[in-house]
Amino acid sequence: MPSTATLTERYIDATVRSLRPEAQDDVRAELEASIADAVEARLEQGESPDAAERAVLTELGDPGALAAGYADRPLYLIGPRYYLTWWRLLKLLLMIVPVCVLAAVALGQTIAAAPVGEIISTAVVATGGTILHLCFWTTLVFVILERAGADTGVKWDVDQLPEAREKGVGRSELIASLVFLGIAVGALLWDRFRGFVQVEGDALPILNPQLWPWGVATLGLLIVAEAVFAVVLYRRRGWSTGLAVVNTVLAVAFLAWSLILLLRGELVNPEFLSHIVAAGGEGFAAGDAKAADEGGIFRILAVLLGFGIALGVGWDIVDGWIKTARARRG
Repeated sequence: MPSTATLTERYIDATVRSLRPEAQDDVRAELEASIADAVEARLEQGESPDAAERAVLTELGDPGALAAGYADRPLYLIGPRYYLTWWRLLKLLLMIVPVCVLAAVALGQTIAAAPVGEIISTAVVATGGTILHLCFWTTLVFVILERAGADTGVKWDVDQLPEAREKGVGRSELIASLVFLGIAVGALLWDRFRGFVQVEGDALPILNPQLWPWGVATLGLLIVAEAVFAVVLYRRRGWSTGLAVVNTVLAVAFLAWSLILLLRGELVNPEFLSHIVAAGGEGFAAGDAKAADEGGIFRILAVLLGFGIALGVGWDIVDGWIKTARARRG
């Protein structure tokens, strides 16, 4: 469904997306008919088409509540007045905060050169505690609001309707993927032969020249595999479990390639690091000495780079499985 969908189409899509697949078509047809009749009645009373459509949808209310009625799914835990606001806020917090805590604790423990077991246990305990606190305190706040009869100030209107999701994978997504992969190849070649860093007119590669040809060839194969995957995904017009598995394998393979070289100290050009030390002068050396307990500034930067790569790969994997789940529901 295109992004220029009418308010009615967006409202119906927002209502049926959480229903069972076998019930979606019937509910869609019923809503289309009832909304059309209600709009037609208002048009006969002299209202404009836009005003009539907005008034009818506003009377129907939050599509989440309407969907719950069709599914015979009660909305209570705190109470129907606050349930949807509480649930949406809690889901948003649980998607963001625990991941940030896990990454931050693991990063800090890694920089401090803690043993692997301590890194894992500390991060897991901190994340678990965060989840418990989020659930408890968020729920407690809404319980107090309900008992006090306070108004959260959150009111639903048709302008909050999400854009209808497109079916399958669009051509723009394919082009973006291929352009990004092309830029990656271009960056590799430029770094090797032209250099992003110039020292006295000579190119100073950032990546270790020893990676050529076999290390870079391995990365090139992964890039080609990603390009083929993007084309297959486009031709299949959507995600499936098999494609999500392939996406996970490719992402893990890139992560392994990056982290193995990073841990061995073979990813970044040693001459480039020496150039940074020379350019930094005494101030850089003093800062590196202060960070000696953590292995020096370069080790800290390597840890940060590794975590950045891992987070990017992790999001790519999760995003693939989320899209697969959406495709199966749709």
